[in-house]
Amino acid sequence: MKKRNIDIVVISDVHLGTFGCHANELSEYLKTIKPKILILNGDIIDIWQFRKSYFPKSHLKVIKKILDFTSKGTKVYYITGNHDEMLRKFSPSQLGNFSIIDKLVLEIDGKKAWFFHGDIFDNSVHHAKWIAKLGGIGYDYLILLNRFINWCLTKIGKEPYSLSKKVKASVKKAVKFISDFETTASDLAIANNYDFVICGHIHEPKIEERNNKKGTTTYLNSGDWIENLTALEYNKRKWKLYKHEKMAFPIEEEDYFEFEEKLCEQLIISNILTKNQR
Repeated sequence: MKKRNIDIVVISDVHLGTFGCHANELSEYLKTIKPKILILNGDIIDIWQFRKSYFPKSHLKVIKKILDFTSKGTKVYYITGNHDEMLRKFSPSQLGNFSIIDKLVLEIDGKKAWFFHGDIFDNSVHHAKWIAKLGGIGYDYLILLNRFINWCLTKIGKEPYSLSKKVKASVKKAVKFISDFETTASDLAIANNYDFVICGHIHEPKIEERNNKKGTTTYLNSGDWIENLTALEYNKRKWKLYKHEKMAFPIEEEDYFEFEEKLCEQLIISNILTKNQR
């Protein structure tokens, strides 16, 4: 297979170690590219929800492929996110072509690009972390349930359906948070004279020119490998949003047992919290 030479590739919000992660598809994508720079923009390994009982071979393959890139000359920058914030104690650090950092500024063809995950704008992460973690667990099971539903829909010839996107679109606070996130990131980039601001965190892939009274910047978000399966690619002086096709395959049997066990555990926790609030 002939690989595509790309100047910069940005991926984020892979959430390795969770049911929702599309590791097989990400491995497929990584096999097709040969980037000069690979930027992992946060939440690559989901340390928040990490458990010994669930880290399939497909997830390990993604890590191996990333390390293979470094041995072949690709500069890999791992920017820490909130789900892998434990790595921040090692930031900044570098080993060969692999670096762990909290943010990154690059000059690209004479323009300044600012890369960071984006959780600094999320109050729930900083002030009510237990709520954010609980929400993350619920989101993981919603995604797993959604994958099973879509497999069933595919079998009967129906179009796939996104439960999480429907929930996000119907909750006004979620819509406002995404809008505020994009505006805040863009305004800060303009104030600091950055031509590009590249984030992750909100799982909303986008490339959009933003402006205010002080100037203009290009806001970019690499999306995720849970629902959207997207990456940002910079080549020949242009940014583009890459979208990978999802595989239509059933959930493995061992995943059902894990799902059932953890769902029961989650229902018990939710019940306790509800009682405490009364």
